[in-house]
Amino acid sequence: MPHSVVHLTVFYSGHVQGVGFRQAVLQVAKEYEVAGFVQNLADGRVLLEAEGAAEGVDAFVAAVQDRMHGYVRNSEVRKQIRVAQFQGFALR
Repeated sequence: MPHSVVHLTVFYSGHVQGVGFRQAVLQVAKEYEVAGFVQNLADGRVLLEAEGAAEGVDAFVAAVQDRMHGYVRNSEVRKQIRVAQFQGFALR
């Protein structure tokens, strides 16, 4: 039976492309029980999709923000509860 998880969609803007942002997010993801992906967008932002237990997902996104704070000018977060859709964490 599928189980529900917390799902966060985060759009990062600032100096977030060409600075190792996605690779840093991938490294942070290894420290948390989260699934999802991170990808560059054509408009210069970075998209992060992450799901898992509420405390893990929130801690993961906070750790990304902390690690990359010098590059992020703004982050737009959308949170929802839904059936898990990802396995593992990937760069796109």
